[in-house]
Amino acid sequence: MKRISVLSMGFAAVLALTAHAQSPDVPKLADVAGRYAITQSSRIGFTVGQVGGGGIKGVFGNFAGTFDLRADDLAHSAVSFELRPESVSTGQARIDNFLRSGAVFDTTHFDRISFRSARVEQTGRDTARIVGTLTAKGRSSSETFDVTLANRQGNRITFNVTGRIFRSRYGMDVGTPIYSNVVQFDMLINGQR
Repeated sequence: MKRISVLSMGFAAVLALTAHAQSPDVPKLADVAGRYAITQSSRIGFTVGQVGGGGIKGVFGNFAGTFDLRADDLAHSAVSFELRPESVSTGQARIDNFLRSGAVFDTTHFDRISFRSARVEQTGRDTARIVGTLTAKGRSSSETFDVTLANRQGNRITFNVTGRIFRSRYGMDVGTPIYSNVVQFDMLINGQR
């Protein structure tokens, strides 16, 4: 009897989630077509794991970019983004200074990290995958980010963006294997048309 009850509850939860995903209140990507500037209210967060737990968590405070969403041709939408690595902040000055040093970002010689999309693949009503070129510390590599449309209010929209970047591709893998080679990005991107 308990098993049937648990299965019924699980099925009801799936139905509720499906209804939410198909609800007309949830905006579709096609509904928010246009050109947007990324605002400073966005949050560019990252995490680098450490053996045994802990690790490094931080944000970047200086960034800019645009995204141009094409309703009839989402695949040819464009995303352009730059951040200034000297704006990294972990809440610990010693770590911030190390990240800015030649061992990691080398902000003396490389003052920006950029991303340019090559294509956008719609993966759901309000989700997409963006593939493009990330350039950091003089090296470029193809990277992928997953995007979910989180909110729309008038001429403003918000996306949750996640991605996993290998530090070694950009000559920033100091400290591995104690610190993970993977940087996990978790971003809240606000755009204004």
